[in-house]
Amino acid sequence: MPPAGRSESLRKASRIPLQDSLQDSLQDPFQDPFQDPMKRHLAVYTGSFDPITLGHLDVLARTRGMFDEVVLAIGHNPTKPALFSFEERLDLARACVADLVKSEPGGAPVRVETYSGLTVDFARSVGAAAIVRGIRNVSDLASECQLAITNRQVAGIETVFVVTGENFAYTSSSLIKQIAAFGGTLDKLDPLVPSRVIEALAAKKRDSRNPLGKLAAEHHGGDGG
Repeated sequence: MPPAGRSESLRKASRIPLQDSLQDSLQDPFQDPFQDPMKRHLAVYTGSFDPITLGHLDVLARTRGMFDEVVLAIGHNPTKPALFSFEERLDLARACVADLVKSEPGGAPVRVETYSGLTVDFARSVGAAAIVRGIRNVSDLASECQLAITNRQVAGIETVFVVTGENFAYTSSSLIKQIAAFGGTLDKLDPLVPSRVIEALAAKKRDSRNPLGKLAAEHHGGDGG
């Protein structure tokens, strides 16, 4: 049994009206009585990830240190012809993310999903606190700011910009496709993409039915002529 003095204190505390307790909490500017201390902050990191790059993984690694959970969301962009299918991008991203989490186990958990439609609708469907966008340079910032303002006005969802490492300031999926098609050996992509992606690109390059394979064949045919 607790000491008599402690029991008396507990009895007095139990008789404090809820209103008085709430008022005391409101007097503390650093304490929010309505905030759920168990609430988890989830971020959605969106993109086409066609293919996923070391720049993407760099942004993801930084994001894991700021949120409790991260969803890497692979979206469908109807204006851009895809090199890898949804299923291929999903498999590559999950494998690369698993490698990242294994090498850096201290960060937030990550799951990989695909979606179609508006990004803000997907973000709300998973209860996201924010949308994460990677920023490589000033050009990215200009276009992403407009989109972030629109998302906030239309859906009330904030956007968090994460600046990628300087080594990836000019890494893009289109650049990687060009190097893969026209640059000869794929070893040149080592500083830009994970080894899993290089293997997948090599398979695409050997497939004449794939856009990458067609570009490579046309390029080599032009050289031969």
